Amino acid sequence: MKADIDHWQWRVVMNQKRVLVAYGSKHGATAGIAAQIGQSLREDGLDAVVVPADDVDDVRGYDGVVLGGALYAGHWSGKAKRCAERNAEYLKHRPVWLFSSGPVDASAEEHEIPPVAAVSRQMELLGAREHRTFGGRVTSGTPGIMARAMVRAGKGGDFRNPERIQDWAHHISADLTAAR
Repeated sequence: MKADIDHWQWRVVMNQKRVLVAYGSKHGATAGIAAQIGQSLREDGLDAVVVPADDVDDVRGYDGVVLGGALYAGHWSGKAKRCAERNAEYLKHRPVWLFSSGPVDASAEEHEIPPVAAVSRQMELLGAREHRTFGGRVTSGTPGIMARAMVRAGKGGDFRNPERIQDWAHHISADLTAAR
């Protein structure tokens, strides 16, 4: 039967939810978090599509959206912010979750970090269900003077926690599948 129908029809037959995971990332750490979220959603039986926020022009084909952005000096990724603004009219009418990545220390593991002002505004504008901040990554391979200085000072590292990311993604899956 599956060979006779296309992907969209198969989703309808199986009542599979389709989720967009979009991200604004400069050096790849946030893209890595988005990929982990997408993988966990797929493990839960959802059709998760992971793409850069710059490539998102239409969210109408998705049952839910996870949008993430890197934090730099307390500012959320311009790519993520522009994606939210560009798609605001349609994002308001579907479940949305936001995430940030950036603290290059253990603070995201020790306590919930509230969203920065720009993310709080987007949450309100879009009616987002929740926001999560994950640790970031700065290594010797991260470009830029600040990154190199941090690594030299012993303040670099990868502070992303795969288990915490996966747990949040499974929480999103449960929320979406409960809404069948």
